[in-house]
Amino acid sequence: MTDAGTKFEELIDIVQQLRAPDGCPWDREQTNQSLLPYFVEEVYEVIESVDEENWATVKEELGDIMLHVVFQAAIAEDDGKFNLEESLNTVNEKLVKRHPHVFGNENADAAFHAKQNWEAAKHKEKNRKSRLEGVPITLPALIRAQRLQQKASYVGFDWDRVEKVWDKVHEEIMELKEAQSKNMKDNIEEEIGDVLFAIVNLARFLNVSSEDALRRTNKKFTSRFAKVEEVLEKKGKKVEESTLEEMDEIWNAVKK
Repeated sequence: MTDAGTKFEELIDIVQQLRAPDGCPWDREQTNQSLLPYFVEEVYEVIESVDEENWATVKEELGDIMLHVVFQAAIAEDDGKFNLEESLNTVNEKLVKRHPHVFGNENADAAFHAKQNWEAAKHKEKNRKSRLEGVPITLPALIRAQRLQQKASYVGFDWDRVEKVWDKVHEEIMELKEAQSKNMKDNIEEEIGDVLFAIVNLARFLNVSSEDALRRTNKKFTSRFAKVEEVLEKKGKKVEESTLEEMDEIWNAVKK
């Protein structure tokens, strides 16, 4: 841990040198706002690397995340907002305070109970009116839906059996089919949203991340479709010149 601390201090020194008057012009002109697109990109690169179980790349991408943390804090300190030490103090205090079952006298029999303690403490600290507050509206919709459902479940607003969740999924699908059959255009989008929300709830109930599941399905679809294109190209045909039956036959062969 001492070596890690030394390397982290070295990273801080490097960032300070980059932002010094005789440092890098690009680094000097960055702001907290201008770095955000790069920060988001790095986060998604971590996600992709973990999905691929490419641990060498995960190691590299986590380093990039730490660079952005130090960079953001350095800019904030230059602007007189706060410094990195204050940010570290905040997270250290928060972790201790929100884990009374580890650093205090409370008990947590399981992960769900521990998360309940966390959410209750956070709600009290932030003086929030609703237990659903604090989930960023800018999150991807699937992630946000699952987080809202989790927050509701921590206060007991949840099904007690998976069969009831399945019933809700089927109910929402039937309502969508009814809206579509009657060509109720104003209702179709709403019902599709309800179906997706119900599916996310089922994923949560089965301890599956709906965002991760769909991302992996997207990757699988992309890979299989690329194979279809490859097979057609070997036959001297373009995709747009092929019939659905031809493509579907290749797709099924690839799937097997």
